[in-house]
Amino acid sequence: MHDIIESNGLRLAAHLSEPTARAALSARPGLVLCHGFPVGLGHAENAARTYPELADRIAGETGWTVLTFNFRGTGASEGDFSLQGWLDDLNAAIDHLLGAAGADEVWLAGSSTGGSLAVCAGANDQRVRGVAALSARADFDDWVEHPRRFLEHARDVGVIRHAGFPPNVDQWVRELKQIRPIDLVERLAPRPLLLVQGSDDEIVPPSDARLLADYHGSAELHMISGAGHRLRHDPRAVAVLLGWIERQSPVHERTPESAVVEPLVDDPSQ
Repeated sequence: MHDIIESNGLRLAAHLSEPTARAALSARPGLVLCHGFPVGLGHAENAARTYPELADRIAGETGWTVLTFNFRGTGASEGDFSLQGWLDDLNAAIDHLLGAAGADEVWLAGSSTGGSLAVCAGANDQRVRGVAALSARADFDDWVEHPRRFLEHARDVGVIRHAGFPPNVDQWVRELKQIRPIDLVERLAPRPLLLVQGSDDEIVPPSDARLLADYHGSAELHMISGAGHRLRHDPRAVAVLLGWIERQSPVHERTPESAVVEPLVDDPSQ
């Protein structure tokens, strides 16, 4: 169902998926599902359009409550992109899931930038029980290398909508330098971390996943042979994610029926 998250005075469009037939779980687990950075001119408006479908699938198969949302500057959400702003949005989503949505426990999952920020948010919030990250960056150093070029790219894809944003370009760039999953992932341990990476990823090198796994110390790393960057459209990666979520479930009395995992239709976010 449609939902709204409040973050720093902004209204974020969200979708809450409740399981149709809840398993007899000893707690009510919840998952926040995060999209990545849009690609292509104007693609911010359609970012994350398939994530409600994936959220419904996860809720139906696992008995979990799943919340997915549009980060500021994408879809119907208000605001403009900054990396700290997106991290604030994720923190607000965690609060929302544990508050208004009524979950007893919270886990995070995300793709690309969403996966990277899930690692950061989980590392800094002990309420987070574990994190699953697909094609996650270990840092944003490639964005920092040419910050003005990346700022123009953000405007082109539509995640920055207002001409006067950011009011302080230096601070906006500083956030790209300071928010680094590789520096935070150790704090997540010993809580579970799933890393799923395509061997042929053209945007995030496989070495990023290996670094995150090494710094965490006990991460579960799955390298998907021949896969590129957009793993949530790869049924092998989605099956790994669903299996991992099921293994994190509180003790339950029944085993949910398995389902065939079909690839999602494409959308313009990573």
